[in-house]
Amino acid sequence: MDISQLKAKFNELYGEGDVRVFHSPGRVNLIGEHIDYNGGYVFPCALEFGTYGLVRKRTDKKVNFASTNFDLKVSIDLDNIVYKKEDDWANYPKGVMEIMKDEGFKLGGMDILISGNIPNGAGLSSSASLEVLTAVIVDTLFNDGKADRVELVKISQKAENSFVGVNCGIMDQFAVGMGKKNKAILLDCASLKYDYANVELDDYTLVIMNTNKRRALNESKYNERRAECDEALSILQNEINIKSLCDLTIEEFNKLEHLLVKENIRNRAKHAVYENERTKKAYKALNEGNIEEFGKLLTDSHNSLKNLYEVTGRELDTIVYEALKVKGCIGARMTGAGFGGCAIALVKKDSVENFINQVKINYTSIIGYEPSFYLSGIGQGTEEVI
Repeated sequence: MDISQLKAKFNELYGEGDVRVFHSPGRVNLIGEHIDYNGGYVFPCALEFGTYGLVRKRTDKKVNFASTNFDLKVSIDLDNIVYKKEDDWANYPKGVMEIMKDEGFKLGGMDILISGNIPNGAGLSSSASLEVLTAVIVDTLFNDGKADRVELVKISQKAENSFVGVNCGIMDQFAVGMGKKNKAILLDCASLKYDYANVELDDYTLVIMNTNKRRALNESKYNERRAECDEALSILQNEINIKSLCDLTIEEFNKLEHLLVKENIRNRAKHAVYENERTKKAYKALNEGNIEEFGKLLTDSHNSLKNLYEVTGRELDTIVYEALKVKGCIGARMTGAGFGGCAIALVKKDSVENFINQVKINYTSIIGYEPSFYLSGIGQGTEEVI
């Protein structure tokens, strides 16, 4: 839907009048997976597609939510915001409003229409997109847009952690809120220090490949991995003064890994330390325009997530393996939490059509259903559309 169609839909739902329009992107992590909670570096960027929010102030304390993506409509009173399972997607913006209220932001009644084109459950951060969108709307409409953007990012993460109950790191909300056109963000998850890298892929382009296996964030596996990393950390802390696994260099880890007697615990820690190093190398490679090296690091990352961290699964392994077989693809990896969702591939621009056809045919014959493909440039973070 374009903006004029969305405005017509908004007016149909809520009556005629002025409407303000905001856009919040999806995100993809180029490299640095499962290390945001291990105190390491991640390297995400905002996408061009994302979530639109159309909004109009009300004179009371009621907030009405509607979406073009779901039939469910939800109304709440700002004096009584509580989590309700049946409110489904609306719990994300509700959570942000509740945290903002707790932290002293002004709020007021609103009519809101949400419309997103991020595939749901693909692991491209539809929830973070919606959270940061809500925070920026509330800040702009009721607080003169004066809040520090990193503060809004933290509020959005807190809403997902404490209101929705998903124990996510800060990367998704940070990429959505702080994204810049044609730039990726090297983010130190421990300190929140960040640098931008120009993403100039020359003759190559990024292809996002959706396995179409829904990634209902495999909570039990995700929490299990976090617990395994915590166990590795507490063993290593007996020997060396570190706050997180990613404080270790590869050399330090190699000297200490014998302390991690259980193979699974050792493997999880090894992935975190080596992936952190790969992420820093990827940042350097992109800044120096070394696209071949960048592609190789993507593939190394996938192999580590498969063999050491064990979060890929048949669908992601198949799509990455089939991608790497096609001429013109110089790197591919799963992205996101794993167990389904998306992978990315670095593909020569003049090979993209053939690449998509080949991967689609081969993946479908092995898995039994088709994958989807998206081409997106690197977009701008959450903003009002003027």
